[in-house]
Amino acid sequence: MSERIPPHVDSGVAALLAEAPGGGVVKRSVTIAGHRTSVSLEAPFWDALQAIARSERTTVTALVTAVDSRRDQMAGNLSSALRVFCLRWTQSKAGTLD
Repeated sequence: MSERIPPHVDSGVAALLAEAPGGGVVKRSVTIAGHRTSVSLEAPFWDALQAIARSERTTVTALVTAVDSRRDQMAGNLSSALRVFCLRWTQSKAGTLD
């Protein structure tokens, strides 16, 4: 079902809303503290992690390990923590992080 984008929506937002969803969930294996685990994220989040890693001159595995080591066990799973990390990193670069 295709819904119309309201006319008051910013053109940049409208362009993002008009795009295809960006692919399904992609499952990848990573090694954290010597143990292999699998992480499921939507393709755009894997793309974002790769871009962040390039920008920060590190690896995706290093980012995943860092996020995992800092997440509160009650805050959700690793996939959720990585999504929030991508959002917060993007907000910090855009100057919108409170």
